[in-house]
Amino acid sequence: MGIEVGGLLGLIWLIIIVWAIVKVAKSPAGGLAKLLWILVLLVFPLVGFIIWLLLGPKG
Repeated sequence: MGIEVGGLLGLIWLIIIVWAIVKVAKSPAGGLAKLLWILVLLVFPLVGFIIWLLLGPKG
C-alpha cells in the first residue's frame, strides 16, 4: 500500500502549477495579461510553465 511514483509526481506537478497561477495572479501585470497566462498554464501545463518561467511577468 505504498504511494505510487506517478501519483506522487502528479501531486508535485499540480502543486507547481498552482504555485505558478498564484504568482501570476499576484503579479503587477494587467488583468488581460494575467488571464492569458493563467489560461496558458491551465491548457498547456508543461509548455506553459516553461514559457512562463522564461517570459512571464516578473515581480
